[in-house]
Amino acid sequence: MRSDELKLGLTKAPHRSLLKASGFTEEEINKPLVGIVNSFNEIVPGHIELRQIAEAVKRGVLMEGGTPLEFPAIAVCDGMAMNHEGMKYSLVSREIIADSIEIMAKAHGLDGLVLIPSCDKVVPGMLMAAARLNIPSIIVSGGPMLAGKLEGKKIDLTTVFEGVGKVSNGNMDLDELSLLEEHACPTCGSCSGMFTANSMNCMTEVLGMALPGNATIPAVYSARKRLAKKTGMQIMKLIKENLLPRDIMEEKAFENALTVDMALGCSTNTVLHLMAVASEGNVNLNLDIINEISQRIPNLCKLSPGGHHHMEDLYEAGGILAVMNELSKRDLIQLENKTVSLLTMGELILKGENKNKEVIRDIENPYSQTGGIKVLRGNLAPEGAVVKQSAVDEKMMQTVAKARVFNCEEESVEAILKGDIKAGDAVVICYEGPKGGPGMREMLTPTSALAGMGLDKTVSLITDGRFSGGTRGAAIGHVSPEAMEGGTIALVKDGDLIKIDIPNGILELLVEEEELENRRKSLKIKERELKGYLSKYSKLVSSASQGAICK
Repeated sequence: MRSDELKLGLTKAPHRSLLKASGFTEEEINKPLVGIVNSFNEIVPGHIELRQIAEAVKRGVLMEGGTPLEFPAIAVCDGMAMNHEGMKYSLVSREIIADSIEIMAKAHGLDGLVLIPSCDKVVPGMLMAAARLNIPSIIVSGGPMLAGKLEGKKIDLTTVFEGVGKVSNGNMDLDELSLLEEHACPTCGSCSGMFTANSMNCMTEVLGMALPGNATIPAVYSARKRLAKKTGMQIMKLIKENLLPRDIMEEKAFENALTVDMALGCSTNTVLHLMAVASEGNVNLNLDIINEISQRIPNLCKLSPGGHHHMEDLYEAGGILAVMNELSKRDLIQLENKTVSLLTMGELILKGENKNKEVIRDIENPYSQTGGIKVLRGNLAPEGAVVKQSAVDEKMMQTVAKARVFNCEEESVEAILKGDIKAGDAVVICYEGPKGGPGMREMLTPTSALAGMGLDKTVSLITDGRFSGGTRGAAIGHVSPEAMEGGTIALVKDGDLIKIDIPNGILELLVEEEELENRRKSLKIKERELKGYLSKYSKLVSSASQGAICK
């Protein structure tokens, strides 16, 4: 056992003494030591109930003869952090989560890990740690929130964000907005649509790092606690078999992940996070691979914000295994991959039954023949940009728009809410990339304001920052190179025309190269005064086209 270095032999008597000081008996010390990484806190709704999940996991570990040792991880609520300084710290937290788990596991010689995330950056941060450490590991999340209901209709967090735009546009009053606020988020859990948290929880199943049901069992269902107990039991089997994360998260597992990502219409952030996890496991994953997969994978699901279904509907329809089973009918799934269940992916998806062909379309009747995400290139994004094409209105798939340029998110929101943005405009937000933000803020406030004001079908939004999984409309993010690195996006001026051709993967600034060179010569990069962790992060972080990883 890996923990033998901590607890066996003459020289480890002091170490055993310290374990006994924590209350552990000889019998407990002699068993495998299993780290239970709990991202519980009293702020984030997706994490507020994780004490119960951790307790269930520990019971499972004890049942199978292990000693569970719980320690914490941080978690940021993207919804609460949105549209102020706090969002600069969201993506940053992913690196801190991975680093802190590495520190705790290495420092204490743990034999295995059960990782308990729920929300946006915690899931990929924990997957990154698992790939980096490469000791037996398994994930069980807190589960998705149930959708809210108001006047017979399902609503969610994006309904509230879009309500702000409707109030600004005079299409809703403050009392109606207050009702939305009260009913949109009725339970604990990760927000109820196919936003980033739930997108990444889906990826845990597809990568083979979580037991079936992890992505979709609602947070408030007792089945979630039973899954946690089974997860605690399963880590002991993984330790016995010495099945490691890199044995599971091989190149073909990431191909499966991208395949299901496209079929589900996941958040654009999955691109960023899957690239980061792959990097930790020494797997090569680039934007060209993503586009190639997107071209041949049909879009089978339309969950909020791209449609009216929610995670509870996907759960009742058969969950991730049902989606994968549907895709396997056209041989689109790699079946031989290992999983934490100790079954191959092919053996697992035999259990997947599509129980609702409205929620999960039949493979012969998809919403579209291509996937939910598209990578765009051109002189505005020579290293690539990303759009959730499944959430874009057909009218906006090909357009030429007039640039309205802003140097931060707040400036754009002020202009949108004042009514300064008109149909046919492209809102261009610079200096929000990994280095420039720093932290690559999500921009649910401007996209939701546009949607609420009825402009999401006529106005594009282009940024070197990123978008919430709750975003809908022609929202193009991850533009690389970013403005802070002198990318073309820093050269755009008000009134410039931008060609957007999503089906053909084109994002082109329609300005002559000679003029761009003149602008480049006079460009003054807008430096921000930084202190603390953001200062360190901005010096270490890579381009979004590489997953915004810290090198």
